[in-house]
Amino acid sequence: MYFLPAMRRTQMASRFVLAAFALLVTGSIPAADEPASTQLERGKLLYQKHCFICHQLNGQGLPGVYPPLAKADYLLQDLDRSIRVLIEGLSGEIRVNGRRYAGAMQPVLISDAEIADVLTFVRGSWGNAASSVTADQVAEVRKKTPFKTFEALVAGSAYPPLPPAPEGFTLREVVRMPSNPLRIASDGSGEVLYVLTGGNGDVWRVDPKSGVVRQLLRGDQYLEKRPDDVGGPVILVAMIMDKERRLYVGVNQQNRKTLPVQNIVTVYRTTAFKGGDPVDPKPWFQTNYHGNFAYLHGLEGMAFSPDGYLYLANGARTDSNQGGGEPEYYGKGETELTSAIWKVDPKQDHPVLEIFAKGIRNGYGLCFNESGELFESENGPDAHAPEELNHIEKGKHYGFPYQFADWTKKAYSHTPDAPAGLQFTLPIVNLGPDGGYEGKPIYSFDPHSSPGGMTFLGDDFPEGWRGTLLMSRFGNFIRQPKTDCGFDVLQIQLKKNAQGVYESRVKTALFPLGRPNDVHVSGRGKIYISEYGRATNSAGSYTLPGRIIEMAVKPSKP
Repeated sequence: MYFLPAMRRTQMASRFVLAAFALLVTGSIPAADEPASTQLERGKLLYQKHCFICHQLNGQGLPGVYPPLAKADYLLQDLDRSIRVLIEGLSGEIRVNGRRYAGAMQPVLISDAEIADVLTFVRGSWGNAASSVTADQVAEVRKKTPFKTFEALVAGSAYPPLPPAPEGFTLREVVRMPSNPLRIASDGSGEVLYVLTGGNGDVWRVDPKSGVVRQLLRGDQYLEKRPDDVGGPVILVAMIMDKERRLYVGVNQQNRKTLPVQNIVTVYRTTAFKGGDPVDPKPWFQTNYHGNFAYLHGLEGMAFSPDGYLYLANGARTDSNQGGGEPEYYGKGETELTSAIWKVDPKQDHPVLEIFAKGIRNGYGLCFNESGELFESENGPDAHAPEELNHIEKGKHYGFPYQFADWTKKAYSHTPDAPAGLQFTLPIVNLGPDGGYEGKPIYSFDPHSSPGGMTFLGDDFPEGWRGTLLMSRFGNFIRQPKTDCGFDVLQIQLKKNAQGVYESRVKTALFPLGRPNDVHVSGRGKIYISEYGRATNSAGSYTLPGRIIEMAVKPSKP
């Protein structure tokens, strides 16, 4: 299933931003007999306002980063596709004139007439000699998108109102982020938040009290650069801070030079402080395994245990262990390092990887409770199996790719038989009333609801909340078997049954939200939620940057 990036296919997770601004401007439809030179002039002005920062005034782009528009086959071969890119945005890997580009372009909030103008200019400049474009052509393409009209897109691009706060809490908007937030980290004091955004490795410093945000780290300055013919898309969805206030940023990138194509997993760790903030990230841990041209969940979740070890959820390289048909790629299923929970020691300069548990498809959220027990939120397959919440214990196997949730049937015809004697640990059962429960237990949540980041609520929270987990759900892209699910934050109460196995009671804490993907406790009784985008349902655009929200315990009355 899809999740951003994370959260989940390669196409959704790579986030080099190809368009720097998405501004709303108004325009008028040109008269039918208007001279072509007038439309070209308007298009040139629009290009200079919206496009040149990335694609340059000469349309050449930046090699390996922003694709060219001059004599670009991707642009000129398919007019409808070019129109859709401006209307819907673009994410994932494309080829332009034989070169690979991987990223995301925000929708450009301009009218049908203005899209026609700017495309007419681009298609007739820098050696391009394609036909002009009309507003009617744009309108016809727009009808096939989730937002049928420009007005609907503008309305859908607005920040949604905050949902009702749970009883005993307040809810407020802290800051509107300049790029899509992925992860929140802090030292727990509540004084400063650090937010990983986009997929380009940028980290922003947020003051929760004032709402002031400024860029702390730039991905293009610290990420290892690979030539375009060697390096594939860069995927970042993991960040955490240790007790020494060092930031760890997890990165996945393919290496296409060594065949079969390899996925390189690198954890960068800051090495210095400037003005009290962690800076100067350097590669600290790195490993690799066979990549995949379609699925690559890679490193997504990270958590520190109470005894100081770092645990990493490294997901599957397939949807369900299927083979591949691309000659450059490993043609089989999972490897020893994939679909696993890793354990490494931060005290080591060159840590050794330990496989802690197996059978994990796509672990976005990792979280420890007060007893040092580890829990993991997991996204399921494109088949309509429930999403999972797992209690992770050393040496256990959690089913993937042989079993999903509590299913006894095979998810696909190609699902392999489990090795003889291999025992699976079931996900934690959800006994309701929310999160996918419909009168009977479910293991664990609605299919395709995309469980995200989790956090444990300790003694700073009131009775009824203390000792529970909070988990974000990014929301579905696949609109089966339900129209919409997720777009919320769930409260999860865990209790062991007579057999010593955890069961859960699940309640909705916040709904609806704009594709929330992380929750983080920092400060006394304060929870911070990252909204990746602004859409509170699957019909909306997920690409426009979201915000950080604070949910705080109300002060007790004197």
